[in-house]
Amino acid sequence: MSEILTIVPETLRDKARAALGKRNLILVGLMGAGKSSVGRIVASQLGIPFIDTDNEIERVSRMTIPDLFAAYGEQEFRALEARVIKRILRGGPRVVSTGGGAFINERSRRFIKKGGLSVWLKADLDVLWERVNKRDTRPLLRTENPKQTLENLMNQRYPIYAEADLTVLSRDVRKEKMANEILAAVAGIPYDESDDE
Repeated sequence: MSEILTIVPETLRDKARAALGKRNLILVGLMGAGKSSVGRIVASQLGIPFIDTDNEIERVSRMTIPDLFAAYGEQEFRALEARVIKRILRGGPRVVSTGGGAFINERSRRFIKKGGLSVWLKADLDVLWERVNKRDTRPLLRTENPKQTLENLMNQRYPIYAEADLTVLSRDVRKEKMANEILAAVAGIPYDESDDE
């Protein structure tokens, strides 16, 4: 009697995990794009560790990001950030959420491009502003007109973020849906809404 083989279709997660292999999945984009919140879900779905570079910087320096900016300035902060990113990306696979300015820094960008698959979470101004204007923890937004500052950052940084391997639109939808869109992009398949169910 011959055995009947049941072919189980690969899930979106399986396809994304296979496409990623041993590489890191590195999320880039402006503050408020959802890199940390969505990144945690993606890591959980893929069954690999999640690391937020800002949290790691705060852990190793024993200072908050705003305190680091105030004490040492942006240039020193970016140098520390680049060192932390280089170290984190040596291991893998993992999902890595980077600070908004990390991919803008040439050194960090080089480490990210070499260290895995980069995904830009691209969002429009109103979505970002809605997410970031409630907290006063963003050193770069401590200006007279923070929304204009955010728009200026978008204009400066979006052409550089566009160098990421993949782009996924961040908007006001459930975080799980965003995570599935990232998995579909990684797997190189069209996103299917039925994967959200």
